[in-house]
Amino acid sequence: MVASLLAACGKDDKEASGDSTKQATVKIGYFPNLTHIATIVGLEKGYFKEELGDDVEITTKTVSNGGLFMEAMATKAIDVGTVGPGPLLNFYVKNPKFHIISGAVNGGAVLVASEASGVKDLADLDGKRVAIPVIGSTQDVMLRKALQEVDLKPTTNGGTVELFASAPADTVSLFIQDQVEAAATQEPWGYVLETQAKGKLLLDWDEFAWGKESTNTVVAASEDFLKKKELVKAYLAAHKKSVEFIQENPAEAQDVVMKHIKDLTGKELNKEEVEAAFSKLEVTTDVNEKVIQEMADISLEAEYVPNNNIDGMIDLSFLEEIK
Repeated sequence: MVASLLAACGKDDKEASGDSTKQATVKIGYFPNLTHIATIVGLEKGYFKEELGDDVEITTKTVSNGGLFMEAMATKAIDVGTVGPGPLLNFYVKNPKFHIISGAVNGGAVLVASEASGVKDLADLDGKRVAIPVIGSTQDVMLRKALQEVDLKPTTNGGTVELFASAPADTVSLFIQDQVEAAATQEPWGYVLETQAKGKLLLDWDEFAWGKESTNTVVAASEDFLKKKELVKAYLAAHKKSVEFIQENPAEAQDVVMKHIKDLTGKELNKEEVEAAFSKLEVTTDVNEKVIQEMADISLEAEYVPNNNIDGMIDLSFLEEIK
């Protein structure tokens, strides 16, 4: 709990604003999907409220992709939340004011080929078009990593594989209309492509790119938020509670996410799809720094970033304090 917040960091904020009654606020951002399960559970189970305390107002903002998340963080509409490491490092190398402070989910992404494509393995993607959620996304970087293994490159880097940015929810239509031959996507969309569009799984979550070490989702925080140390530790204590609850109660956690997304979007998720997707990810607070650096190296090769120097981007010191 942060009962001493006002005496610690909040007091300075209030004095600076000239408002002695202003309540401290934590603005949490996330995506309404399964790979952000730790944030969703933390909100639904009341862990963030419990750890931050009654003196802190919690606001939330949902976005559909990592670029929008980082833009919101850059404009201070989000203080902290869950996002893929790809978009975060793209922003960090240009403006080092955004940090990874914990892991959230490993895996959860797959590579699927369409039935009509004739693609049976990675090498068959030569000359083909592959859907990705958005340029510079974590799945984009993972696909580039996988293509390296068979000496293929995207057309943007002088290669023969065309990357086609499209919302994951639209990939079923793309498969059915033969507009793409494959998709690098997060779950449950991979499972949906298999069951609703007769897709063929090329690389499962434990084979795609870095396999089980593939860092799909992390907890990101702005530099300004990290100055409020008690709030940061309280947030991470709640995040850790969420991770442990999910690990110990997977079925209940899935139900929590399904209800939350239905309440938020009006869309009811298929329980079978959620169960299948959940089996292809690992909820964790761990961060594989070597993998994140490799993502930065690939982003540099793709010319998404001007350099691959991410020194200082990962700050696990607050997480270590609460373990």
